[in-house]
Amino acid sequence: MRSRRSGRLGWPVELHEGPVGLRPLQRKDMRAWTRIRARSEEWLRPWEATPPPPAPPFAMSFRQMVRLHAAQGRADEALPWAVTYEDRLAGQLNVSNIVWGSARMGSIGYWLDVDLAGRGIMPTAVAMAVDYCFFTVGLHRLEVNIRPENRASLRVVDKLGFREEGVKPRLLHIDGEWRDHRSFALTVEDVPEGLLSRHRAQRFSPP
Repeated sequence: MRSRRSGRLGWPVELHEGPVGLRPLQRKDMRAWTRIRARSEEWLRPWEATPPPPAPPFAMSFRQMVRLHAAQGRADEALPWAVTYEDRLAGQLNVSNIVWGSARMGSIGYWLDVDLAGRGIMPTAVAMAVDYCFFTVGLHRLEVNIRPENRASLRVVDKLGFREEGVKPRLLHIDGEWRDHRSFALTVEDVPEGLLSRHRAQRFSPP
């Protein structure tokens, strides 16, 4: 059965560049997702949002997460992709906080399997997501907020040429505390040739 696609976002969406892919998270991903999260727990904990007190901790089941993501995509609220590498689950990339009207903007967040770090997977995934949002969906601005200590994520925005716009004090509650974040952004005018095309040219240009 063919899935009904949403209006503005065109969800569900699949994108590919070489061995890197973006697709909706599926129920059959549960075992792989659980294994990846278990071995990457220590690596990811310092960067992932936590509910601030007095909110009680809430553990969403994998199936609930898949249903929520599908609903958000159909409602034109988010693009909640699974990242794949050589056709196996590698992480997640979410374009969230999408605002329409005169703003037409969104925020990008992502995480990757610790065993696959350093292979250039996430820069390619982010570049694909940016191009889809700018040139297919019609968003104008995309933002990435990163803790200053998160060197792996900072390398992603550096490779892709995101513009740094300053520090947002105590932006998100992460790992038990309100944490400062460095804010990076691109607008469609920054990448008229497409971010993926620019990233591809940089990767294959001679040193």
